[in-house]
Amino acid sequence: MDQQPAEKGINKNLLILHFTVFIWGFTSILGALISISAVQLVWYRVLIASASLFLYFRFGGRQIRVSKAAFIKLFFTGALVGGHWILFFQAIKSSTVPVTLVCLSSMTLFTAFLEPLFKKKKISKLEILAGALIITGILIIFKFETRYTMGIIFGLLSACAASIFSIINSKQVQQIEAPVISLYELLGALFWITIYLLFTHGFNAAMLIGWHDAGYLVLLGTVCTSLAYVSGVSVMREISAFKVALITNLEPVYGIILSFLFFGETNRLTLGFWVGAIIILSTIFLFPVAQTQLEKRRSK
Repeated sequence: MDQQPAEKGINKNLLILHFTVFIWGFTSILGALISISAVQLVWYRVLIASASLFLYFRFGGRQIRVSKAAFIKLFFTGALVGGHWILFFQAIKSSTVPVTLVCLSSMTLFTAFLEPLFKKKKISKLEILAGALIITGILIIFKFETRYTMGIIFGLLSACAASIFSIINSKQVQQIEAPVISLYELLGALFWITIYLLFTHGFNAAMLIGWHDAGYLVLLGTVCTSLAYVSGVSVMREISAFKVALITNLEPVYGIILSFLFFGETNRLTLGFWVGAIIILSTIFLFPVAQTQLEKRRSK
């Protein structure tokens, strides 16, 4: 009987995590629906998200102070966060939602090779195998989806940027709460994108948005960014890192399913794309399972 409340709590958190990952997948749909450029879209996103997250701290009475050194690190990391989102939405506008999401899945590949460099560790044979399979999938997609070459490049660059700031954050989160990290990185992203728009004269008539874009941007900035981030972090206290990683891998799956419902993009993709996508997504799903089994054998 004592275990029942705990089990209910875990099941509730699993549902919250699935819903959070579903919302992340929906982000790509909003990116395709919003008509303004990728840079302007991300500027509005980080403005709305940072404002709503600040209100969350303000009315929640939570502490947001950090050291000067930590603030500088987070503020500059915000440039990577902003760059990741700009490249992500540009990839969508240059190709399709499924192509972009599959390319974004290559973040696993970049992390497998970059994290050992940052932490000065050896790359495991399992990581090399996973990397080789993901590269194979990407090459197949490149071969059959040549019309989306720029979108694929933007998607891969977006995945690389996401991998780098995730590795940086894995160190920061040991000392600073994840929502606080998010707030300062969002403010950093807002600052650097604002500087870019000022120098490129981006604050022009194209920044004016209609009611539809405004509604999509509010949904993107609040529900899909600040709310999803806070809820995603909160469930990590009860769910193992392995389960979190496994469920997070569903993001491209949810996003691709949603893209079919919204845009019917099944007719726009070749068989070669699906072969490459299956290789990449299968590798991403099986990688944490194989890694866990390997660790269990070593511990025996």
